[in-house]
Amino acid sequence: MQIRKLAYTAIFMAVGVLTSHLVYIPIGIAKCFPLQHVINILLAVLLGTRYSVSAAFGISLLRNLLGTGSLLAFPGSMVGAALSGFLYKRTNSIWGAIAGEIIGTGIFGALLAYPVAKYFIGSAAGAFFFVIPFMVSTTGGSIIAYLLYKTVIPAVLTEKLKG
Repeated sequence: MQIRKLAYTAIFMAVGVLTSHLVYIPIGIAKCFPLQHVINILLAVLLGTRYSVSAAFGISLLRNLLGTGSLLAFPGSMVGAALSGFLYKRTNSIWGAIAGEIIGTGIFGALLAYPVAKYFIGSAAGAFFFVIPFMVSTTGGSIIAYLLYKTVIPAVLTEKLKG
């Protein structure tokens, strides 16, 4: 079971890294990546918080190493993935996962991006500068995740995970 979960996480990470240079929205020094939020929500629902956060970290790291992301990907994606998984576990509802992703990335991740931007990137942007771009990115990704969740894909993946 663990091997399958790791394999699915790796597949989602590969999709995230491969699509990161195709689908992103450049806003200032941030490269908003809505598909990251789709991956965060789907992994939180299908596999749980640990796998969602691990994939968010892995995608952010690989995107940075390949030059298709920025350091802001770390707080933006990981906080959203964590809160998405936590709220999904508490509510057992896709809406909990979506709310966690939007609040985690759009508000908390955006606020945590401020010190990263200031001290590591040298940006003079204000503390609330990243809230709107992160909110746009996570809301778009959350809508896509909800639409995908309503298809047969999650049921098929869940069935495959069971063995």
